[in-house]
Amino acid sequence: MERVAAAAIIEALGRVTGWSEGARLLTGRAPQDVVGRPAADLLAEDVPAGALEARAGTAVLRHVHGHRVELALTACPVLGPDGEETGFVVTTDASRPPDPGLAAQAFQQASMSMSVFDLQQHYLRLNDVACRVMGVPEETLTGRFFMDTVEDAEHSHGFLRHLRQVAATGRPARYESSTGAPAPNREQAWSVEMWPLRDGTGELTAVALAAFDSTEQYWARRRLALLNEAATRIGTSLDVVRTAEEVVELLVPKYADFVSVDLLDWVLGADEPPGVPEDQIVLRRVAHGSGTEGTPEAAVRLGQTDVYLPSSPPARALREGRAVLSQAGEPEFVRWVAERNARSPEGRRYRRGVHSMIAVPMRARGTQLGVLVGVRISDPDAYGPDDAVFAEELASRVAVCVDNARRFARERTTALALQHSLLPRGLPGQAAVEIAHRYLPCGSLAGIGGDWFDVIPLSGSRVALVVGDVVGHGIQSSATMGRLRTAVRTLADVDLPPDELLTHLDDLVTHLGSEDSGGEVAELGATCLYAVYDPVSRRLGLAAAGHPAPVIVRPGSGAEFVAMSAGPPLGVGGLPFEATELELPEGSVVALFTDGLIEDRDRDVDRATEELCRALNAPADSLEALGDNVLKAVLPEQPGDDVALLLARTRALGGDRVATWDVDPDPARVAAYRQAVTERLTAWGLDETAFVTELVVSELVTNAIRYGVPPIQLRLIRDRALICEVSDGSSTSPHLRRAHAFDEGGRGLLLVAQLTQRWGSRQTGSGKTIWAEQPLPV
Repeated sequence: MERVAAAAIIEALGRVTGWSEGARLLTGRAPQDVVGRPAADLLAEDVPAGALEARAGTAVLRHVHGHRVELALTACPVLGPDGEETGFVVTTDASRPPDPGLAAQAFQQASMSMSVFDLQQHYLRLNDVACRVMGVPEETLTGRFFMDTVEDAEHSHGFLRHLRQVAATGRPARYESSTGAPAPNREQAWSVEMWPLRDGTGELTAVALAAFDSTEQYWARRRLALLNEAATRIGTSLDVVRTAEEVVELLVPKYADFVSVDLLDWVLGADEPPGVPEDQIVLRRVAHGSGTEGTPEAAVRLGQTDVYLPSSPPARALREGRAVLSQAGEPEFVRWVAERNARSPEGRRYRRGVHSMIAVPMRARGTQLGVLVGVRISDPDAYGPDDAVFAEELASRVAVCVDNARRFARERTTALALQHSLLPRGLPGQAAVEIAHRYLPCGSLAGIGGDWFDVIPLSGSRVALVVGDVVGHGIQSSATMGRLRTAVRTLADVDLPPDELLTHLDDLVTHLGSEDSGGEVAELGATCLYAVYDPVSRRLGLAAAGHPAPVIVRPGSGAEFVAMSAGPPLGVGGLPFEATELELPEGSVVALFTDGLIEDRDRDVDRATEELCRALNAPADSLEALGDNVLKAVLPEQPGDDVALLLARTRALGGDRVATWDVDPDPARVAAYRQAVTERLTAWGLDETAFVTELVVSELVTNAIRYGVPPIQLRLIRDRALICEVSDGSSTSPHLRRAHAFDEGGRGLLLVAQLTQRWGSRQTGSGKTIWAEQPLPV
């Protein structure tokens, strides 16, 4: 745009007879408003006498909007035909400051953009930096309205809004703005300071501003904000793939137009980390994304592996342990793009314009896990050193999240394998109850818990049903569960009543906790429910240690919880456990479970127990189907805790399978009892077992008469094995001993142990019972 001169013609009498376009721009006054008026009316103050005599100097004019305009003026006389002065041509150079002093030089040569606007937001002055920012000389902008010189954008309206605010209030303003400046093709940030200008009388005349280019600080804050956002958005789940997806969602499109996350294969498994190979590196794509739907830029599909040559940026990043930048025109970059296009030609057009790439290794705890790659296509800025610093910091955080997820997956797998190895794989054969069981490990971030169940055959065709729960999660809980399950089995072999067994188990947990230097067992704690069912008497005895009561469903009746004392949890110590006993009709269903079935932070316990009872009441084709129905009806989609469910349908041994004799404590009567047993075996069709059974009966009855206390009872049970029991009123347990060569006795129990499959003794409320089992003939 050509420069417009500011000039006025004043006649000898002091009236204005001519007014240029430049004069209009400087004062805001149109020619029709000035021509014919006295020139003195345009002055804000009198012209110094020296300037009049010299016909050059500084004059202060009044702008049409009221503020002062200080100008350096020069007057040239206009001569008539006779050489007389008929007027003057007054001119000013608006491109130069009127005052060549130090302050004017500081303004003009300042390293930041500075400018002055009148109160109606017209340009009055711009320094050199402001002119470079705007891309035009000062005279092009002087006198023009601000919005006529910039694009119609939000940042422009914000700038104008602040100018008007200062002009209206007379108070300084400071704000920050990001804008695409007219000259450079990139987003810039500015810290802008505006303040009012006043004349000697204190009247507001103009608004000055200084704008500092804070682009670097702006982008640094943007990167820091992105890191802060990463802290909340990445690692929300302990899942390797989901963590990688969160990285992609964070970076596209704020940091890159395309992002991929490739991991070494071992990260997705349970193997220990190998070293990074020096030659070709094989990585598996776990996540990628771009601003284009479907991510057509990707040459590697999700789940596929990619082989990176040693010279490629991703391989170099892994090998060197630092971010590697690559730009268009560099040999490695050209080869990388060509290889992508050759591998996936259908995505070539989406890669057109790719000009910058950054590859960053993901390293955590001294171990390389994979590489993060960012590519810019539409973003005009190439990656630089600051981007590399940001990417390395982000990648280190991502790597920790990925490594945590990997470690969690490995620990979960280990804990699950340990727990499955400790839980019963195949329940032992027994005839007392029909069994169905379910175990569901939780899928929460807390990990595998310590729930367990067990079915333990006992003497006399009885069976023990056990469920327990170690508080806590992880390998420690699984290991503690294994110790408690083993302890319960050991105590069950002693044939202790339920309340006594839990007392011994409580002592054991307390002892283990005191031995553990870290106190982890004591801190974890545990609950347990132990029940014993006798199919002969059809009685169920049970006791609990802080565990939920079981549900009983009797034939023809509704489901109901057993009324019993919950008892203290294991490990508390010093508190008693109470036993409960009830008689069950044949075909009753007993449901034992851990608290994960009905308790959850997001569920109402009462409602869950109602759903459990309703599910147990519903008809089912089998006990297995009933177990499935219960889990479907009661559990949410993602249980927050492990769940163990043990269902038992009771059976009964009728009188035709049990024979009982009250024994007279007379050694002479032993032969009669042997004969009675033989007759009963013949009635059962078990003549093949008569010889061994007679010997066992003879030895056990004789010992009871000789060493025991009346009353004495003999009982035969025909179940999956033939069981012979002799009870007496003495609590002294027998034991095997080795008889010497000339001893007349001492061989009875040894003989019983050799002839039978197993034998033992159990304490009863009135004494003890000695029992022996032998297999039935096939």
